[in-house]
Amino acid sequence: MNPDTKARLHQYVLLTRLNRPIGILLLLWPTLWALWIAGAGHPNPLVFVVFVLGVVLMRSAGCVINDYADRDIDPHVTRTRDRPIAAGRVSPREALLVFAALCLTAFGLVLLMNRLTILLSLIGVLLAAVYPFMKRYTHLPQVVLGMAFGWAVPMVFAAQTGEMPKVAWLLFTATVLWATAYDTMYAMVDRPDDLKIGVKSTAILFGDADRLIIGAIQILFLLAMLLIGRQLEMGLAYYIGLATAAGLGVYQQYLIRNRDAAGCFKAFLNNNWFGAAIFCGIVLDYLFRS
Repeated sequence: MNPDTKARLHQYVLLTRLNRPIGILLLLWPTLWALWIAGAGHPNPLVFVVFVLGVVLMRSAGCVINDYADRDIDPHVTRTRDRPIAAGRVSPREALLVFAALCLTAFGLVLLMNRLTILLSLIGVLLAAVYPFMKRYTHLPQVVLGMAFGWAVPMVFAAQTGEMPKVAWLLFTATVLWATAYDTMYAMVDRPDDLKIGVKSTAILFGDADRLIIGAIQILFLLAMLLIGRQLEMGLAYYIGLATAAGLGVYQQYLIRNRDAAGCFKAFLNNNWFGAAIFCGIVLDYLFRS
């Protein structure tokens, strides 16, 4: 491969954060929860492949449009000043072309699904596109992120069953709550810089009550998942998964106790195991039913 081409591709990897898959995993877990629940433990193989690939593509697209939106902000934030657009290694126009290419590829996959899923995907793209700009207008961009990350849930039910039952919206709500909690932990890392440059976030909105409110949101999430378990008549494995996640939530509270950047970022990363614990509980529950 030509060295220049290789260098350019490396910048695209950095731009789409494929070198940091935590975002993919956090988006993937609720998608997998929905796939297994909507498919009663046996998701349709085509639906599974389309949504897993869609998660990778749309998370990458979300990172690109986020960096495009923050191109004048990132140079002033310690953690983001070396990102490709902020550092001038990728132009804003080039970034928009990458974003469009990723979205079109994802939409091509969605065209393999039914009409309802295709229509819902248009809302998903809109949520992904507007989220990065919300930090300028509201202290709740983390909630919008949760909606963008959670929109895969009703889409999965539409693709798998052709409808969106109440449990789909309950799972969507739970996903929004979870994302709001973990992205607030993430926002706590940048809070000093965000206050200086005037960017809004739930971490700034919650102030000294941040740990308490994050804990309350985590409890609401677990209550929503308990309601889902009750509606679906889930068994012991499911509730063991939830109990494990609850324990991880307590550990995350410990990590953010001093509100230092390293501890908050570690708590954010720990949510990968939080989501995995719930998924394992769902999978094992359906396996034991077989």
